[in-house]
Amino acid sequence: MNKVIFFGNGPLADATKNVLEKHCEIIFHARSKEDLETAKEIKAKNPEAHGILASFGVMIKSDVLDVFEPEGILNIHPSLLPKYRGASPIESAILNGDNKFSVSVMKLVKAMDAGPIYYQTTLENLPLNKAVIYETLATTGTEWLVNNLENLGTPTAQNEEEATFCGKFDRSMGELTPESDTAEKTFRKIIAYQDFPKPKYTFHGIKCIIKKAHLAATGEEPAVAITCADGQKIAVDELQPEGRKNMDAKSFLNGYAK
Repeated sequence: MNKVIFFGNGPLADATKNVLEKHCEIIFHARSKEDLETAKEIKAKNPEAHGILASFGVMIKSDVLDVFEPEGILNIHPSLLPKYRGASPIESAILNGDNKFSVSVMKLVKAMDAGPIYYQTTLENLPLNKAVIYETLATTGTEWLVNNLENLGTPTAQNEEEATFCGKFDRSMGELTPESDTAEKTFRKIIAYQDFPKPKYTFHGIKCIIKKAHLAATGEEPAVAITCADGQKIAVDELQPEGRKNMDAKSFLNGYAK
């Protein structure tokens, strides 16, 4: 069984780790900048161990990268690199209206997501559900990696002229603006902002986090709705008033709209 030193945090890392644990022995899981020295020490004692990374969130400097040469640290990145380099590839793809989602397996280098690529694939017909997209892309990339870990082949350099970048989200981005956005754009914001920065809108004077919603069908009259710039509505199925518990739309109306 291959030994692995794993670097990762968040939903992509969780799904990646679930696959790795079925096929490999994870001898160390680095979750923070402080763990990098430990990772170096463990790699020195286990030179055969592979380094695998998924959504670590910390730039790894040359002193750590060097100890994993010549194979390097293998990075599972959820985009069709060089598109969507950076911290929010899945969310940016959702916001940009993409209906296909991709994953790349690449060798980590000092520049962000710029390393040569071992494997890429694009998946169609995924539901517009961020949790499902994260898990599916992580599983697809990791299964390829564990099946090819001993015979990765020669990676292909990225085309720098085609590179696009996406940054971290901040809390200010969660406020929805349906008065200037279409229903499709607003709905995609609700999906992309789940977990963080959390999509927010004010109903009956109460600011709420929108937990679940769908594009309203023609003739549908939702209990709680957002009317968008194109006249179409988003039906809010579940929401959370600030400082309160989650509730369904009818419960919210019964409690706050009177």
